[in-house]
Amino acid sequence: MARDHYSGLLAFVTVAREGNFTRAAAQLGVSQSALSHSIRNLETNLGIRLLTRTTRSVSPTEAGERLYQNISPQMAEIDAQVQALSDFRDKPSGTIRITATDYAIKTILWPKLAKFLPRYPDIKVELVSDYAKGDIAADRFDAGVRFGESLAQDMIAVRVSPDMRFALVATKGYFAENPPPTSPHDLVHHRCVNLRLPTHGGLYAWEFKKEGGREFTVRVDGQLVANSIYEVLDGALAGFGLAYVPEPMVEAYVANGDLVRILEDWCPLWSGYHLYYPSRRQPSQAMKLLIEELRFQP
Repeated sequence: MARDHYSGLLAFVTVAREGNFTRAAAQLGVSQSALSHSIRNLETNLGIRLLTRTTRSVSPTEAGERLYQNISPQMAEIDAQVQALSDFRDKPSGTIRITATDYAIKTILWPKLAKFLPRYPDIKVELVSDYAKGDIAADRFDAGVRFGESLAQDMIAVRVSPDMRFALVATKGYFAENPPPTSPHDLVHHRCVNLRLPTHGGLYAWEFKKEGGREFTVRVDGQLVANSIYEVLDGALAGFGLAYVPEPMVEAYVANGDLVRILEDWCPLWSGYHLYYPSRRQPSQAMKLLIEELRFQP
């Protein structure tokens, strides 16, 4: 392999993952022209076109997609091993990239990070708000934060929050015009504020379970769709219908009468948020410190 292939492969993986030269160049800290030159050299040396470029987007060719799927986990592992060398420094250092939902970032991660980061000035944390359940290794994340039920078996998980329920709420004005549903199945006849998920552009199917019964989902409809749980709550407060959001988000609104909660006995208790990372990857000293900071203490 030519000596400069690694830089070309790193450039290719970054562009393929971001789907955009501008974002990829910013992430790598190089100019767009230098990034394009690196990828052209790689394609010339390999004799294969790896990317299809248009005026608006860039995507891998069939050969490029195969290369990306095969090498991106290895590139992430190399990054992790280089990052692990920070353990040999006197002060913990390095960058930790974490993907999580906006709600988990705001309520779980940020309160702890606000205390953690000043104590370790050489540690950097990058938070990426995302509802996708992607491959954190392939996407070059060090860790993710999700509910315990949604974690893959090859991950090490550390609980970072207590168990949690979702709450079904709407305004008094909405219920004045629409009789409250008596079961989740009645929701199909109500206006609801939907949450858009990035996976295949689908909408989140609301999950319910009564004590002693089976878990089931209800697909609802309404005039408003958002891709953030906070915008879903705003929609409910504005009277656009019912919202299904984490219980702590609405406790104050229910207490002061802005929102009314219904069907509480149908809302299951979920196993809380967990920070997870690949079991095959040895965490750096910085990562170990952050894990202990985030670990939930009952």
